Amino acid sequence: MPRAFVVYILRCSDGALYIGRATNLSLRLSLHAEGRGCHFTRTRLPVHLAWSEHHASWESATTRELQLKSWTRAKKEALVRGDIAELKRLSRCRKRDSSDPSLSA
Repeated sequence: MPRAFVVYILRCSDGALYIGRATNLSLRLSLHAEGRGCHFTRTRLPVHLAWSEHHASWESATTRELQLKSWTRAKKEALVRGDIAELKRLSRCRKRDSSDPSLSA
């Protein structure tokens, strides 16, 4: 069986979002649920899986994880909801804002 590479988002009890990657998602989720996944989620139990995405390689999963971690909370929430139109809108707003010379003063 081919190896699985997964990027995932957990929603914590306080509403925080945690982004991670794993080769065995069910094992990783069990570790998070037991408070042994990482310090961030250990202090915010219980957690539940909000979103996941499979990748062909560990490198691809790592790249995607880093991309998602750089996103705003609004974009992450849109991804979790599956709201592609909102994701596109939020992406355009950020690009426009960063290229607007009036904002760099």
